[in-house]
Amino acid sequence: MVGGYNTISLGTGRKEFNPKKERPGLLEYIQEAGRGTLAKIGGAAVVDESVISNFMAARYNNQGHLAGFIPAIDEGLKFKPVVRVEAACGSGGLGLATSIKTVLAGSAEVVLALGVEVQNTVKAVYGADILAGAGYFKERKTGHAHFFPGKFSDRAGIYYAKYGREKTRKAMAVWFKNAIENARLDPTAQEHHNTSASPEAVASVEPNAKSFLEHITVFDCSKVSDGAAAIAIVSEEGLKRTGIALKDAVEIVGLGQAEYDITAPPEDMTALETTAVAVKKAIDMAGITIDDLATVECHDCFSIAGIMATEAIGFAKPGEGPDFVLAGNTSRTGKVPFNTTGGLCGWGHPVGATGIHQAVTIWMQLTGHAGNSQIKINEDRPYALSVNMGGDDKTVIAIVYKKC
Repeated sequence: MVGGYNTISLGTGRKEFNPKKERPGLLEYIQEAGRGTLAKIGGAAVVDESVISNFMAARYNNQGHLAGFIPAIDEGLKFKPVVRVEAACGSGGLGLATSIKTVLAGSAEVVLALGVEVQNTVKAVYGADILAGAGYFKERKTGHAHFFPGKFSDRAGIYYAKYGREKTRKAMAVWFKNAIENARLDPTAQEHHNTSASPEAVASVEPNAKSFLEHITVFDCSKVSDGAAAIAIVSEEGLKRTGIALKDAVEIVGLGQAEYDITAPPEDMTALETTAVAVKKAIDMAGITIDDLATVECHDCFSIAGIMATEAIGFAKPGEGPDFVLAGNTSRTGKVPFNTTGGLCGWGHPVGATGIHQAVTIWMQLTGHAGNSQIKINEDRPYALSVNMGGDDKTVIAIVYKKC
């Protein structure tokens, strides 16, 4: 992967965000991200195919047929194949997996992978209805008004009962603190402008079922975001075509994808079972262990999901994720820094772009292009992992990357 580019993740928290003023739309985000990557890889002429990932533009923006937007990026992309993919919040990861498989199949040497979502077009109550489409919509009438936050509030409540509420709530507040501190270092992050003196104290407020949910607060939730991300997936021949040095590329060494029945509830509400399966597939394909990972981008759609991800990946035993987080292991100076630009809670969650943003973040870290958010990558641990989850642990794409 080469040439990663992120737009700003725009929404509440950014100084320039104003819901009453006109803002960029699908076309503007697609063009910015696409042109940003093309400028790094030698232009549209080197691209064979493209993949665009998006969750629900048909409802947020009254727009379908997103593949047709790719030629609007550059005249040189006209008449070249494009595939549109969708897997709810895992759409970006699916876009990457599709691009990787296209290159491995030999039908393309250079694929432009681009994800986009523009969600701040409707009020929150309507947005909850749209996002409910990431789950089994027949449950909408019996679910919480805040449908997906309700799903993870239920998970959190069962986790508290099984493993302890106080410790878990403390770890969730630390997760938020880490997200904000990392987002402050990335100028494209939605929480980049956050000036709270104590994010951990802010996130320690008690949940209130009367105003939101019984077991989580708004600080435990990912952002409602507009934005896009793009990166090029290339073969060895494709890399030569771009003229990019090997040191500015990352190698894909493991890919895992897993699917769970959307109509069925989780077998264990305290575990991300599909995530665990996808991660194991990717780690096994890479031929490494999790101790070889320098950094992880996980799908923290809610802070409890981030904590549960530490267990699903294998860094902590069931119920010990809070201890792993409270010990500082996931901070940017910890054993394995998680979400170094803020993750979904800090950088933002433009749904169809999230998985590609994760890949861009890892590409930046492993190639030394992360700017102020750069962490140290030790030579004995040159690997990284991204985990992108669609719905309530239904579709999961895990990718292992290696520093070249």
